[in-house]
Amino acid sequence: MSLTQPRSHRTLAVVAATLLLAGCLPTTGPTLTASEAFERTNSGEVTLIDIRTPMEWRQTGVAQGAHRIDMRHPKGPEGFADRVLAEVGGDKDAPVALICRTGNRSGHVQKALLDRGFTNVYNVLGGMAGSRAGAGWIRESLPVEPCPRC
Repeated sequence: MSLTQPRSHRTLAVVAATLLLAGCLPTTGPTLTASEAFERTNSGEVTLIDIRTPMEWRQTGVAQGAHRIDMRHPKGPEGFADRVLAEVGGDKDAPVALICRTGNRSGHVQKALLDRGFTNVYNVLGGMAGSRAGAGWIRESLPVEPCPRC
């Protein structure tokens, strides 16, 4: 960021950087709170997918009922999308809720899945740890399953 840039450009850059660091980027599709995701997962209305890394799963545990699919798939975004598709029985219209640490990465992955033809993808606001976008799974005291061998 150059000091010779117009002030409005510098301000916009600072705002964008702040939102990125806070995990508050706007999502491109529908959202759920952690409590809503928990209720819909328990009732079978949605497939909850934790897209974090195995190290993160070991650190905090995994949201009860969540399927673990590391977003860093060896075959890239297509491999990740194929894994999600397998979890929902090949139905790109099946409701899927994505959860990460704060809701930032899941927002990006939500867009990637929507771009690949999925039609019903939710981002869990606040993720596991919480952010300005939502309290998150852990702060809402929702059940977590340990994952010591992830």
